[in-house]
Amino acid sequence: MIVSTAEMQAAECRLFTTGVEAETLMDEAGARCAKAIIQFFPKRGRLTLFCGRGNNGGDTYVIGTRLKKQGWFVETVESHASTELTPLSQKKRIEFLSQTSNTDFHANSHHVVVDGLLGIGSNGPLRGKIGDLAGEINSIRKNEHATVFAVDLPSGVGQKNGVTADFTLSICEFKLELVADDAVDQVGRLVKIPLPELSTAIKKFGPEQVANSKVLRAWLSPRDFGKHKGSTGRVVIIAGSRGMTGAAVLAGLGALHGGAGLVTIFAEESIYPIVAASAPPEIMVRPTSDFSEVTEFNADVLAIGPGLGPAKRDDILNLILNDPRPAVVDADGLNWLAESESIPKFTHPRLLTPHPGEMSRLFGDFRNLTRDEIATEFSKRTGASILLKGSRSVIANSDETAPLTYNSTGHPGMATGGIGDVLTGLSAALIARKLSPARAAIVGSWLVGRAAEIAIFEDGESAESLSAVMIANRLGRAFRSLKSGDF
Repeated sequence: MIVSTAEMQAAECRLFTTGVEAETLMDEAGARCAKAIIQFFPKRGRLTLFCGRGNNGGDTYVIGTRLKKQGWFVETVESHASTELTPLSQKKRIEFLSQTSNTDFHANSHHVVVDGLLGIGSNGPLRGKIGDLAGEINSIRKNEHATVFAVDLPSGVGQKNGVTADFTLSICEFKLELVADDAVDQVGRLVKIPLPELSTAIKKFGPEQVANSKVLRAWLSPRDFGKHKGSTGRVVIIAGSRGMTGAAVLAGLGALHGGAGLVTIFAEESIYPIVAASAPPEIMVRPTSDFSEVTEFNADVLAIGPGLGPAKRDDILNLILNDPRPAVVDADGLNWLAESESIPKFTHPRLLTPHPGEMSRLFGDFRNLTRDEIATEFSKRTGASILLKGSRSVIANSDETAPLTYNSTGHPGMATGGIGDVLTGLSAALIARKLSPARAAIVGSWLVGRAAEIAIFEDGESAESLSAVMIANRLGRAFRSLKSGDF
């Protein structure tokens, strides 16, 4: 769940009055932060700690101690003299200095920077030495392509001179500041560092939540041994047009690697030879001149829209509006809805997956609304679940009692074509295994983002090289990561 920084501080005070020691929490938080860093950088490298005088700096010293023990070369940049630190931070600094750092590392090893300058109690523009050090962190990130992990909150989040983090290790629970629309570039990938004992002391949570693998994995039931292709979900994909046949294939890959037992692409006769030749052999491709025949086709879920082009077809639009089976509607399927005189309130299960441009055509002017407000309002209007895509995708449930959810995974390398097509097919496959449309969107978003991370951090791809096919081909490992409860 999501909390305010004020409530987080109040919870800490309540817990400490019960006799729990701050040092115990610091050691636990620091150790789990180190574990998170190792998940993304399993090979040892160079670590630079930027340590403040408070307990945020203490957490950072614990991280450094842990990674020293893992063989990392660790160096520190400190904002204050050791005599100015809080007593607990002083103690953790001494423990850090007593641990020998590995100096035998390759000069081209990855460079990780930890921002531990300020914690949740700070606000306003950064000044003095702290401001200078924040600028130094940003300079290292830019000039050396270092990866920045912020502890709890990036120092100066929301301020022009604040730290730009690639990852934010949010201790105990996610903070409201981390999901603000204008904080995405400063916050980066969200990672929850669990402290269950502290969570129990929180009295007031916000109504929203951030996707967390330890919750999401419970939604995926293990397959019974007697399952067969007909009982693991039949997905029909209606996608592709002249010049955009790849969209159909990518959606098919998403469904195939998302666990659907049978995947069928319905393609216009004019593009059928191209789609059939491009699709993996496991995917069936059927030519058609009349998509109304899908009404009688044996399918559990429909995925409609990727690459259909601007020429609206009434037979496909009728499926979007009236077919009783659950449907994922994306891309040109959404654009066709936007061109209609009015967008209906759906009576059948629908997941609409617009990116911001498509949402502007569907919703109209929303300059004065936040992304969570847009998704929530449009879900109320249409009765559909809404996946508003972006670097922090937002999922609103047509069931108003369910919380709005922010996705946590992903990488800037996903700013390339075709990934939304993969997500459409994947979401359909997840619905076919009996997840609700909203839950399918939440799990699908997490998996696609995690697959991108695996390609980058484990397989040596870069932001520039990442492609939709790479992500589709790593969905299996993303599923394993989800089931393992990875960050």
